[in-house]
Order: sequence, then C-alpha cells, then structure tokens
Amino acid sequence: MGTTEQSVASEPARRVRFDRNEFSGAFGDLGTDFPLLVGMILAAGLDAGSVLTAFGVMQILTGLLYGLPMPVQPLKAMAVIVITQRVTAPVLYGGGLAIGVAMLLLALTGLVDALARVVPKVVVRGIQFGLGLQLATLALKEYVGAEGRPGYALALAAFLLTVALLGNRRFPPAPWVILLGILYALLVRWDAGWPPAGAGFRLPSLHWPAVQDVATGFLVLALPQLPLSLGNSILATRQLAADLFPERPVSVRRISLSYALMNLLNPLLGGVPTCHGSGGMAGHYAFGARTGGSVVIYGAMYLGLGLLLSGAFHTVVLLFPKPVLGVILLFEALALVAPARDAAASKGDFSLMLLTGFLAAGLPYGYVIALVAGTALAWPARRGRTVFSR
Repeated sequence: MGTTEQSVASEPARRVRFDRNEFSGAFGDLGTDFPLLVGMILAAGLDAGSVLTAFGVMQILTGLLYGLPMPVQPLKAMAVIVITQRVTAPVLYGGGLAIGVAMLLLALTGLVDALARVVPKVVVRGIQFGLGLQLATLALKEYVGAEGRPGYALALAAFLLTVALLGNRRFPPAPWVILLGILYALLVRWDAGWPPAGAGFRLPSLHWPAVQDVATGFLVLALPQLPLSLGNSILATRQLAADLFPERPVSVRRISLSYALMNLLNPLLGGVPTCHGSGGMAGHYAFGARTGGSVVIYGAMYLGLGLLLSGAFHTVVLLFPKPVLGVILLFEALALVAPARDAAASKGDFSLMLLTGFLAAGLPYGYVIALVAGTALAWPARRGRTVFSR
C-alpha cells in the first residue's frame, strides 16, 4: 500500500478513537449540559425521552463530522429563560427553529465570516474569559455546596482526584471521578430496585412548530441567544479549535452551518435547541479527549438514556450528586479561561480582555455588550492609537 493510501486508511482512526482518554474526555462537559437539560425538561414539561435522544444523536453526528472533541451543548441563554420564565414547549421548539433559520442565513450570506474578520482575537478571549467566570461561579455557588458538609467532602475528594490525575494519559481523571459519584449515590441515595420503574424502550415524539410559535420563539428566545452564540458558539469555538488543533482548521462558516442544521432538526425530534461551544471543547480536552470519539461516547450515553430510561427519568436524574458535577464544571471553566493568558503579553490587550470578560459575565445581555464594546475599543489600537496604556 502506498503512502497516500496508508494516510487515507489511517484517517478514521485519527479522527475518531475510542480509548480510555476519549472515555475520560466524554464526561468533561457533563457538569454544564446535564443540569440545563434537566431544568428545561422540568420547567417546560418536555418529553424526557425525546430531549435526551435528540441530544445524543446530535452529539454522535457532530463527533463523526468534525473528528474533534467539539461537543453539542444546550443553548444557555434560551435554557435560562425557559427555566426562569416557564416558557412552554411549543414556543421552545419554535425558538429553536427560528435560531436555526437565522444562523443558516448568516452563514449562507457570508455575514458570519465578516463578523469573524471584524471582531479581534482579544475580544474573543474576553468572551471566553467571561463564560469561564460564569461557569466557575455556577459550580461553586450552586453545585459544590448543594449537599452540605458531606457534599463539600465529596467535592474535595473529587477535586483532589482530578488534580492528581489531570494530564495522565494512562489513568485519565474523569472515569474515576464519575465512579466516585456513582459509589456515593449508591451508598447514600439509592433505595430502589433495578431496573427502575418506568424503564423500557421508547422512540422520540415528533413535532412540527406552528408559525405563531416560531415568531414568538424568535422574539422571546432567539434574539437574546444570538449574541452569545455568535461570541461563544461560533467565534470562541473557532479560536479554541485553532489553539488546540492548529493542524485541523475549522471555519466559522462550517461551525455556523452545523449549528443551523442541528436546530432545524431538533424541534422536529422534540429536542432542545443546541449549539457548539468553546466551554464544551475545553472540558473534553481538559479531561483527555483528542478526537471526535469522546463526543460519540458522550452522545451514546444520552441516546441510551433517552431510548431506554426516559420513563424512569425522575428516578435516575436525581441520583447523581451535584458536588461531583460542580467539580467537573469547575475544571471546564479553568480550561476555558486558560487560553486568555496569551493576552498578558500586552498591558492594553490584557486590560481589554478583562473588561470584555467582566462585561460578558456581569451584565444582562452581557455578551452582545462585550462583543460590541470590546470591538469598538480595539479599533483605535488597529489604527495605531490606544485606549488602554500599554
């Protein structure tokens, strides 16, 4: 076999692997995704089987398409609005379809490429930094202390275990941290038999959003989500992929198109709106993933839950301890913040990165404010003038 044929033959193995490190990386985004999915299912009365099945399918397709640890995540701004304002399921499906159409138009018209050229790297770093701050705050305030003193002790054990094994390719940390959480759940919480009541095979229910629900969903859900998606799901994800995998460039147009296609399909399958995200990639990478195999494994877990355990969702969902999810989420936040160190070479860039990050993390609609304000403040530097002293 010639050199070219050997290269082609080895490509699938390089793009998608299933080894201990990919298995470890598969749990790197669990602390972000799982609570948001649960919150939306309960708040909007969604069919758990449809949500979990669609989410798993999108993960598997993305892992195979990109061959990178680029997982799928729930749309965060939409999730927060649904959970806090009790948005109905039809409006959520309509909002998902609306943002899919909007992102498709941005990709096909080239507007997303123009945005990528206009927004400087230091602003993207600030958006990553802001999201990292939000995730770390969520981990420490909502999850680590969720079970009192036993929860703090469990979180400390998970944290020390992760620190001891982080970067270890032979014994990657996530399987051991997850095992610790499962053992805690079995010893402290589990008092039911197996399989739990309601378990059994179920296919997702299909939906077709009404025009009125698409219009309402666009105004209530899609418009607040678009700035965060452009900043984090598109620009920051492209930048992080370039940082971690410079030999495999991914364009903003490609990310935008797969984002759009997912949200054109999700509502039809009864799934929640989804995106790609720099936080998810950072989490998978931090826990050992280097190919799309981790995303396929992660998706298979949700697919199995959706097809086989959706009727027992309320029994299973409350089993896994929040403090362990909090530790996983904390390390995802740290991995997301870490690339911001390249802004430290310049006082001006570092100041702008911090300002952009704090705006994104601390203000309502902070991501659109950070995107616009950061880009505007960066323009004088491009023309030879400075806003911040260097």
